[in-house]
Amino acid sequence: MNRFATKQCTVGRVLSFAGIGVHNGQPANLTIEPAAVDSGFAIRRKLQDDSYSEILPLHHNRVSRTYLCTAIDLGDAGTISMIEHMVSALSGMGIDNALITVEGTECPVLDGSAGRYVDAIVEAGIETQPAEKKFIKIKRSVTVRSNDAFAALEPYNGRAFDVEIDFESDVIGRQRMIFDWSPKRYVDDVSRARTFGFIKDAKVLRQAGYALGSSLENSIAVDENEILNKDGLRYEDEFVRHKLLDAVGDLALAGMPIYGKFRSYKGGHGLNALVLNSLFASEQNYEIVPASDLPLEFDALEQLPEGLELRGYIRSVG
Repeated sequence: MNRFATKQCTVGRVLSFAGIGVHNGQPANLTIEPAAVDSGFAIRRKLQDDSYSEILPLHHNRVSRTYLCTAIDLGDAGTISMIEHMVSALSGMGIDNALITVEGTECPVLDGSAGRYVDAIVEAGIETQPAEKKFIKIKRSVTVRSNDAFAALEPYNGRAFDVEIDFESDVIGRQRMIFDWSPKRYVDDVSRARTFGFIKDAKVLRQAGYALGSSLENSIAVDENEILNKDGLRYEDEFVRHKLLDAVGDLALAGMPIYGKFRSYKGGHGLNALVLNSLFASEQNYEIVPASDLPLEFDALEQLPEGLELRGYIRSVG
């Protein structure tokens, strides 16, 4: 295995993003900075007086809300919502350590996918670091359920996702995607799938303070049995691919990449958070292993998207 397969990684330089929050409709700015080894994903807010809140781990035990998105509790600094697309891009690209700063209470929705985050990471390159990657290896299956919906984590020699959705809509219907992760496959098959919503729900959501920034520029709009976006879908099954994109981001809140299989049916942010809670409820469910101890050579980490530059460790961060 090469350095990327065995070494921790961070982004090649500071990345900046500006847009609006899809739910609050307010301006939102976000930066992703290189971070030190073993720091994982950490987050803070830039406050109105240009000071910063405390830096906190971006971890599942800080999840405060899962209705329509994933929100993180920062204590006295309030919450930051819609973190899943940004974290999905980092995890999907194989990044281990990054410092995220958000100006506002919501991450910018950009085009409704993780595509622009991915493009910025590819342009900046990835820097390998002088510490070995670590994984959470699933030892024992855990499952959480809500009526007929479920989410599960199972032992598996690799990183796999099996996501199925079922909507009472002829436009969506029942879709399933089985995905064996690699950075290249994430970029090609998942990263550009956009969030979606139903026109029939828009009025109620906006009255409740949600979807205030939603538009055809950042969401797929489904009206009865048609899609309102003039350019149509980016993938024939874009809806399930976006659910998988969300799952990659939500599961990254485990604190390390998961070595195992995630399965869900009619899942979402709530079940994704609950399955992590169930996983960590017992140390018999998992173990922390270095990349060199994985039961299979982790070839997926060698499959990189076109144009991505890997650079060896040349500086200290953090």
